[in-house]
Amino acid sequence: MTTASTSTDTAPAAPPAYGDKVIAVETAGSEPIPAAERHGSPRQLIWTWASPNIEFATVYIGVISVLFFGLSFWQAAAALLLGTAVGALTHGVLSLDGPRFGVPQMAIGRFAFGRRGNLLPSTVNAIVAGVGWFAVNSVSAAFALNSLTGLRPLPSLLLVVAAEIAIGFIGHNFVHAFERYALPVLAVVFLLAGVWTFGKADFSGGGSGGGLGGFLLAFSSAWGYAAGWNPNAADYSRYLPATASRWKTALYPALGLFVSVYAVGMIGVASATIAAPEGATPTGAFTGHLPDWLGNLTLLAIILGGVSANALNIYSSAMSVTSLGLRLPSWLGRSTLVVISGLAGTAAAWASLADAGAAYEAFLLVIAYWIGPWLGVVMVERWRMRTVAHAELAGRLTDPSFTNWPGFAALLTGAAVSVPLFSHQEKFVGWAADKWPGLGDVTCVVGFAVSAAVYAAARRVLAARTAGPRAASA
Repeated sequence: MTTASTSTDTAPAAPPAYGDKVIAVETAGSEPIPAAERHGSPRQLIWTWASPNIEFATVYIGVISVLFFGLSFWQAAAALLLGTAVGALTHGVLSLDGPRFGVPQMAIGRFAFGRRGNLLPSTVNAIVAGVGWFAVNSVSAAFALNSLTGLRPLPSLLLVVAAEIAIGFIGHNFVHAFERYALPVLAVVFLLAGVWTFGKADFSGGGSGGGLGGFLLAFSSAWGYAAGWNPNAADYSRYLPATASRWKTALYPALGLFVSVYAVGMIGVASATIAAPEGATPTGAFTGHLPDWLGNLTLLAIILGGVSANALNIYSSAMSVTSLGLRLPSWLGRSTLVVISGLAGTAAAWASLADAGAAYEAFLLVIAYWIGPWLGVVMVERWRMRTVAHAELAGRLTDPSFTNWPGFAALLTGAAVSVPLFSHQEKFVGWAADKWPGLGDVTCVVGFAVSAAVYAAARRVLAARTAGPRAASA
């Protein structure tokens, strides 16, 4: 006797809607990525964080350390090593939260600042990544295209930003794939350019009057550049399975970021000790000492590197907007936000074509001004979270009423103390920087320390006050 199938038969699981598809427009925003959509391995984070930094903006960190801050070759090498290492270390730590929570980095900021308090850092990061960094990298790529083809700067800029917006529009998987195939091309060309540049460099040359102030300026610039990626760390690890190796998830992005930034930055330091052709554009000055064939290859690599960096910047800018938790119209999804961000960044790039070098120096330091206080609060909160159950943390992410006023207050306090006192900009010099000019610019360090200390103290006081009534009630 046979029996018919019963209702207990299990239907096959539906395939993931996005999964590991590369040529497919991603629709996810700041909501947690479900388990069925998780894919990939931590190894992909090597090229995702290496390719965007093998580009001219990274070269210029080394250039300004010598030409603007007055450091010698070896002083600049030490400042870049320290600043890049610190920024890469925190980047690896923050990448761990991608597989853990499945949401973008700025959405994770709700733990530290609360739902409403997180509006400020998310908005700042959306502007910094999608407008500031997008403009910086687009300008360097446009100058390279101008030097290579003779095409005027504005048409060059428009061609570059069209490619950048297209990659970010498609989304997460395509960004990873693009960075993977860009890495070997960028690495080979910049390696050749680096060997040639070091062969002509004057290792006993460079500046001679930088001193401690110049060293701290170079450190802040390198740290601001590397840590500038920190608010985007989990954006590219959030699709990894929750079971992904923790040490690999931390090591690979930190390694990719550190090696690329330091190696390319040191090529910039070496190139700054070589006399540049008179009247050359920034990219033309960098390639002026190279043979024509290698110079042209390097210009192509600068274009590719700028596109690689801005693919991440424009994508993460859109992720930061979705992390605001606002009720947006259905048509205003992640892909549309990428286009809007790209248009705003293009306008900023157009405005900075005339004096890109000075604008970039100021931008690097200003980035560190907000990253320092933000990172101080985030790292302390991350330490506190180690004792909280995952279910409770997941609830906080989606709870619209969750608040954490000590984090927001600490963020503002760190910025309010560090910037007015220690800023060392051309248009504004803080009180301490003016009184002790040899100190350079330590705004980022002070902001980090003050915000971290204020937040840790506030949480301890708050915990003590809430523990008292509970003990009395018991």
